[in-house]
Amino acid sequence: MHQNQSIMTLQIHNTTRKEVPEQLLSDAVRLVLDAEGFTVDSIVGVYCGNKMIQRINREFLGHDYPTDTVTFRYSKEREVDGEFYISLDVVRENALRFSTEFQQELLRVTIHSALHLIGYDDQSPEEGSIMQEKETFYIGRLVQNQPA
Repeated sequence: MHQNQSIMTLQIHNTTRKEVPEQLLSDAVRLVLDAEGFTVDSIVGVYCGNKMIQRINREFLGHDYPTDTVTFRYSKEREVDGEFYISLDVVRENALRFSTEFQQELLRVTIHSALHLIGYDDQSPEEGSIMQEKETFYIGRLVQNQPA
């Protein structure tokens, strides 16, 4: 008898003309989930512009402005089902504001989104601090594994 295996997928979609390192972003999400004891069921990451993320933010969260990321988690189990949207426009603005490289900020926001997918929150200063520490840790792990 043939057992039907569920297909575990992590899809990265870029709706903009700006190039993004899709494999690195996918690796970042997988690294966070693996290290935190979670697996991918179905995750979709959409990299978009301000217009799209502002519409999502308004329709689903009631906030009528662009933000760096909006994350939706559909499962509470260790197999993560969810999606996240990241505005490359906001990432670029934040990279300038924080005097960091675009790719570094893009990695940080992608890791931030992955942390939201597994249940971390940043509503309080304490929660935000924990997420920032984890972002820094995982960026360090990813950079170590990159070819020079």
